Amino acid sequence: MADIKYYDVILKPVVTEKATGFEMEEANKYTFLVHVDANKTMIKDAVERMFEGTKVVKVNTMNLEGKTKRRGRTVGKTAATKKAVVTLSADSKKIDIYGAL
Repeated sequence: MADIKYYDVILKPVVTEKATGFEMEEANKYTFLVHVDANKTMIKDAVERMFEGTKVVKVNTMNLEGKTKRRGRTVGKTAATKKAVVTLSADSKKIDIYGAL
């Protein structure tokens, strides 16, 4: 396993209707695409260091296999990804995914 720094763990937030709806508002959960080799403790540390004032309670991860794609007769696969659903404590500061406009 490569030496992964905390700023390499979180790749980008997942901005979908399901991920940004109820979970973000009431349940205080945020979904991120993370490095494939990152574990739960690395993800927790990265979120707490990148977003000041946050306190992570729980991290759930899921590995997503790449899809099979065709281009003519050639068959290949897209890259495998990993998603993490991060639950913050009730007294934690909110994460501003969209940025202050």
